[in-house]
Amino acid sequence: MIEKVTSFKVLEEGRIQIHTENIFPIIKKAVYSDHEIFLRELVSNGVDAISKRRMAAMSGDCEEAENSMVEIKINREEKTLTISDNGIGMTSDEVKKYINQVAFSSAEEFLEKYKDQKEGIIGHFGLGFYSSFMVAKNVELISKSAIKDQPAVRWKCDGSPKFTIEQGLREHPGTDIILYLMEEETEYLEPTRIKTLITKYCDFMPIEVLLEGEIINKRDPAWRRPSQELKDEDYIELYKYLYPFQGDPLFWVHLKTDYPYTLQGILFFPKITGRADWEKGEIKLYCNQVFVSDSIKEVVPRYLLPLRGVLDSPDIPLNVSRSALQTDRRVKSIGNFVAKKVADKLHNLKTENSVFYSQIWESIAPFVKIGAMEDEKFADQVNNIILFETTANNLSQDDSSESNIISSGDKSYTTLSDYIARIEDNQTKRIIYCTDLISQSSALNLWKSQGVEILMLETVVDTQFIPWLEDRNDEIKFQRVDSEIDESLKEDKSELTDKDGETKSENLRNLIKEALNNEKVTIQVQSLKNTDAPPAIILLPEQMRRINDIGALMDQRLPGLPEHHVLLVNRKHPLVDSLLKLKSGAVVVSTGDVSPTENLTKQLAIHIYDMARLGVGGLEPNEVAGLQSRTSELMGKLLEKAL
Repeated sequence: MIEKVTSFKVLEEGRIQIHTENIFPIIKKAVYSDHEIFLRELVSNGVDAISKRRMAAMSGDCEEAENSMVEIKINREEKTLTISDNGIGMTSDEVKKYINQVAFSSAEEFLEKYKDQKEGIIGHFGLGFYSSFMVAKNVELISKSAIKDQPAVRWKCDGSPKFTIEQGLREHPGTDIILYLMEEETEYLEPTRIKTLITKYCDFMPIEVLLEGEIINKRDPAWRRPSQELKDEDYIELYKYLYPFQGDPLFWVHLKTDYPYTLQGILFFPKITGRADWEKGEIKLYCNQVFVSDSIKEVVPRYLLPLRGVLDSPDIPLNVSRSALQTDRRVKSIGNFVAKKVADKLHNLKTENSVFYSQIWESIAPFVKIGAMEDEKFADQVNNIILFETTANNLSQDDSSESNIISSGDKSYTTLSDYIARIEDNQTKRIIYCTDLISQSSALNLWKSQGVEILMLETVVDTQFIPWLEDRNDEIKFQRVDSEIDESLKEDKSELTDKDGETKSENLRNLIKEALNNEKVTIQVQSLKNTDAPPAIILLPEQMRRINDIGALMDQRLPGLPEHHVLLVNRKHPLVDSLLKLKSGAVVVSTGDVSPTENLTKQLAIHIYDMARLGVGGLEPNEVAGLQSRTSELMGKLLEKAL
């Protein structure tokens, strides 16, 4: 309780020991742009004082408080905010030592050194108490030491280097800090504002925080308790409290280590429905249960930033610049520890519940793949637990139980090593993959019809992940289903030549080449085994397509259809077969003219090409309208010829 202060004889007057006259304007305006941080610092100081009193009591130096607490009181009439604790308190000499001696070489050097820091540095440099002056025009401190027979002391300062110390009036040990708020800072007289700040910064402090007699913090964080004491419901409750309206997490990782640094925490893998934040992150950083920041990209590896949860450590050096954090060996060690624990959790999930692991794989795949590409150590840790969706479950000759295939609903998954083990030709190590079930459906069906296992690599990350895998393993080579057609997909039949010494395929190739009149399109004619194969397929040579995709990525556009590509014509298709027959029936007309039948043949050849382009999304929007018009005209001519 705070008693009314009467007038006492001034014991001392002096000047706060600083090396510059303008330290207070710096504190008020420059140290922290968000003034609300003062409440965190003052409440934290109160909690520290209570902890120190407990330690002193254990040593027999004083008595421990019966009900440890930090209390906040609002006086609207006086426009004061008071933060009280029943901690260790201070003697007059301790006030002089801890409050008056604020030493900086110069304010200018201070500002220059930390000008790039966006997070608060109040409190990280022994300035916690002085954050009061960001919101108060006058500050009073009344303190009584828990050491017996020590009188209370009252310290006053008006925001200048001048201070006074006099005898105070406080019956019980502890400290009151009374802030006489500036006119522009009276928002802190609103109880809802105070509650919001305590929830944000001090919710998990181990000491009760009271506002006008009401406890307003939770106190007991799950990450401080042993994992064996926690149930799934406890983890989910914490997640929903920290991240409301986000649903349940996929799973979580409980962290704890005491050497060579102290770290506790819980990280959650969220269900990401939108774009993950790979730059700022959503993990909250605490220091001894006090919220510090939700931007910790210098502490954990970038690929783990979209995770959520809490890291609580007193050993992360917050009193240095962010550039120094990036090179700090202890911080790097903490980042490596977190990454290893995440990898260990993933291993356990795949080993103990492979079906569940496959069900969540699409959600966690970006974390794992990006992490592997960015961190060689993490890549080694997750090498055998990276999954790929596979078509193997559709293959009649496949026995998933013997092939280490994980079935989950209508999808199946495999690891790369298991896929390679099933390849018959061990010298080639060719991995056939698909990135789009719709645009690559024709080529995909060709491979599947011949019993070839295909891996599905449909995410944006896979564009970079595939070359990374090839660089990591020289023996494997990835080939997209539409890059080329394997000999096993073609019918091996010799062709007869006509009177001019040309085969049917050569005639078709010449016919279509003449119709298209495009040197950038390479035309191939083959007889494909699959009876459902379309009349023509667009093929994109692997390396050429990759170069095109990289260019599109750099230009921030969709890849589209490269100008140089292959048109594979299936001579076995009835439409293609009829094309030659129609051509041979064309009537020879005078030089320079084209017969209606020959013109119709040309239109059909162009139509076959357009349909192949349409199948891979290679038509621009304006070209689709032209295709519709040409198709209507072509159908009309065919009907006329048939009737």
